[in-house]
Amino acid sequence: MGNDGGSIPTRRELVKEAARNPNTTQLKETLREHLEHFWTTCPISHKKLLSPVVSDAVGNLYNKDAILQYLLPGDDSEAISAKADCDEVLQGRVKSLRDVVELKFDVDGNLDVPNGGRKGRWICPVTQKELGPSVKSVYLVPCGHVFSEGAIREMKSDKCLQCNEPYEPSNVIPILPTQESEKERLKLRVEDLSRQGLAHSLKKLPGSNKKRKKNRTDLNGDVENSSKAESATNGKVINDSKTPTPSSTPVPCSRNKTNAANVQKRNKVMLSSPYLPPKTRRRMVKTSTL
Repeated sequence: MGNDGGSIPTRRELVKEAARNPNTTQLKETLREHLEHFWTTCPISHKKLLSPVVSDAVGNLYNKDAILQYLLPGDDSEAISAKADCDEVLQGRVKSLRDVVELKFDVDGNLDVPNGGRKGRWICPVTQKELGPSVKSVYLVPCGHVFSEGAIREMKSDKCLQCNEPYEPSNVIPILPTQESEKERLKLRVEDLSRQGLAHSLKKLPGSNKKRKKNRTDLNGDVENSSKAESATNGKVINDSKTPTPSSTPVPCSRNKTNAANVQKRNKVMLSSPYLPPKTRRRMVKTSTL
């Protein structure tokens, strides 16, 4: 029963222990390391985050020059390979500069970040807390100013505290969100903006006006065709020689239903925002129940 050197192994040394699930402390530490990495590193260029920094619709941070390089066409195989890697990270969220917002951080220039990082540290202009993995942070669309989440909750204002530009609660974007409810809200917001023909930055998507005009034309054509079919069924003969009398085109029920559905979805996005003022929330809930 001996091994080399005459040692006798015990059962504890022979039996492998089953892998243990990480405890709460280990999970928090792993999450913190994950957040710290993406607060300091651009995920597509793998370089240190340096101003100017942009963010997409789900709150991820990128170097602006890396996004510009990604959007530029490339012919060589190396550029195509790098673009494929970026596609895997971005997952179709960034197709133009309309899909990102340039962030405006308040910088405390008294401290230098080691390892070649940015000079100074990003702080909340209201609370003066350092923004990073330890502090939940948000930015406003379209202006791009960054605050701690606590500052936005406490101020309960509908205007940016830095530039006084109005914003909606649904356009308060968490940076690197970790909760599933936050991720779901951002997903609903993107869908709602797409229906309105808007990008993440609230700029108009290309071709959105043409699509709306086409939809109106299709709806009007359907109404006209249906009215002609009803006239033929009832035995009515349309006399082409007579001058047609002007008549208002009836609003189709399908359009009303679509508009009502869009309003309901938009309200759902608004109500899912934790930054909606209580009075506005109560009013919207009361209206939706009527």
